[in-house]
Amino acid sequence: MLVGLSTASVYPQNTEAAFRYAAELGYDGVELMVWAEPASQSIATVQAYVRKYDVPVLAVHAPCLLISQRVWGADPVAKLERSVRTAETLGAATVVVHPPFRWQRRYAEGFADQVAELEEHSSVVVAVENMFPMRADSLFGRGASAAKRLERRGGPGWGLTAFSPSYDPTDTGFRHYTLDLSHTATAGADPLALAARMGHGLAHLHLADGRGAAHDEHLVPGDGTQPCVEICAQLVRNGFSGHAVAEINTQNARTTAHRAAMLHRTLAFARLHLNGVAPTPASASAHANQL
Repeated sequence: MLVGLSTASVYPQNTEAAFRYAAELGYDGVELMVWAEPASQSIATVQAYVRKYDVPVLAVHAPCLLISQRVWGADPVAKLERSVRTAETLGAATVVVHPPFRWQRRYAEGFADQVAELEEHSSVVVAVENMFPMRADSLFGRGASAAKRLERRGGPGWGLTAFSPSYDPTDTGFRHYTLDLSHTATAGADPLALAARMGHGLAHLHLADGRGAAHDEHLVPGDGTQPCVEICAQLVRNGFSGHAVAEINTQNARTTAHRAAMLHRTLAFARLHLNGVAPTPASASAHANQL
């Protein structure tokens, strides 16, 4: 099973840095997050990184974050189509996309049909990602205290979805899905049950973790409460043929070596639980020194 690195995982470093980390640490490729950085929007620039670092693009994440609402224009319909064409040009197998926001009414009304039509005329998989509600308890603390409240209640409590019709794409039904294990934590959802609902449509995994805080944590797998090991085992049992992509938050890394160690730990987790390959303890520090 191929294991990729999301270029978002190295933020605030840039897209080229992600390719460099992927090459040095031994990832099989990258998931290109298209956002405000001009390099992430340029096919020619990304192709140059592919050649320079000998690292392929496995997936393209469409510019559908709140912070990328104006990337590639303001029309989300056109942006999703452009994402698929970009993936085709780069040789990527998958486009990851979020459900539409509630205020994107025209886009939301035609979203399911557009996804189906794009997949009908392209070999690229359009995998709709599970998201999470805007939780009321974020007003009373977003970190450990929010996670404890979620654990006591057995769910996130009152919240408002910013997505139409739902932050859970299985409520609509699509041919392909992305399962994000940080988003399930924030949503208070059972990732094993969600993966079962996605069934053979589960085409892409965002490998991360979370404790159930009121914000999206994207921890290194094993550092939170999500059943990451069990999800990996379930994918292996079910003959999962998609990609697993490390999408973790390294913004608080104190040094380049610290960031490299976090990325290496995530890769070692994926190799062990998806490929049955035991990690080599000495390799993390060696790679970190190279970076």
